[in-house]
Amino acid sequence: MLQNYNKAYFFKIDTTIKKIRNYMQRGLSDADIDLTVDQWVVLDHLSQNCGISQIELGSITFKDPPTMTRILDLLVKKELVTRLSSSSDRRKFTIDLTEKGREVHTKANEIITEVRRQAWNNLDESDYDTLVKIMDTIYSNVE
Repeated sequence: MLQNYNKAYFFKIDTTIKKIRNYMQRGLSDADIDLTVDQWVVLDHLSQNCGISQIELGSITFKDPPTMTRILDLLVKKELVTRLSSSSDRRKFTIDLTEKGREVHTKANEIITEVRRQAWNNLDESDYDTLVKIMDTIYSNVE
């Protein structure tokens, strides 16, 4: 058990995440892909969950409703997603990728995969397993 509770582990996690996000954003920009990392995250989840509700999408991406609405407004404007009224509840919307959205997601996914590969360089599967165990434990401890 960690004896020194004053260690700045959160700072290390936060700075690492920021560094990776900046590197991902630079990769997307260098490839002339007009997406932010947050927009890519939404496209990525939509690629795996076609026709999901806006509320469910916000939940799985950990975005609050106003943030999700802003991201989706931009993605609709870029013609990457469609927002359709639910047939069962007019107050709900289902979200899906357009053909253009699928193409942009595929292109962006290549960049993100390369960033992940480079970030994981010199680490192996057991390192990943350890990281997941630690992060899951911290998450559970503060849930």
